[in-house]
Amino acid sequence: MCDGKKNNPSAFPMGNPLPEMFSKYFIGQAYLQPLTDKGGPISNVTFEPGCRNNWHIHHKGGQILIVTGGKGWYQAWGEPARELHPGDVVDIPAEVKHWHGAAADSWFSHLAVEIPAEGGSAEWLEPVDDEMYSNL
Repeated sequence: MCDGKKNNPSAFPMGNPLPEMFSKYFIGQAYLQPLTDKGGPISNVTFEPGCRNNWHIHHKGGQILIVTGGKGWYQAWGEPARELHPGDVVDIPAEVKHWHGAAADSWFSHLAVEIPAEGGSAEWLEPVDDEMYSNL
């Protein structure tokens, strides 16, 4: 487990810091705890305050976020950012450019449910603009 486990806002395990293959697409530190790979993979993802991932697109399959703790944000390209709280569910269709992460002043956890699809992939894009994020 990571040193930040005392800050875990979720009932699910916090896990370990993201591996380099994913952390390079995040501003700040996030933690990953795979829960199952049956059906579609489900993982608990925990973000330290201010941490967010880059804009990205899930091709062919989508993603569902189930918020389990803290306060965070989700934004689809061209839409206003949506504040997230425990119990919120975000259904992200395939091919939608989006980002998600913690609020600047709160730890944040969600379950990430990957929707399986033949030939599905994630395309990582540019970081979320610091000025835009600071104005949330």
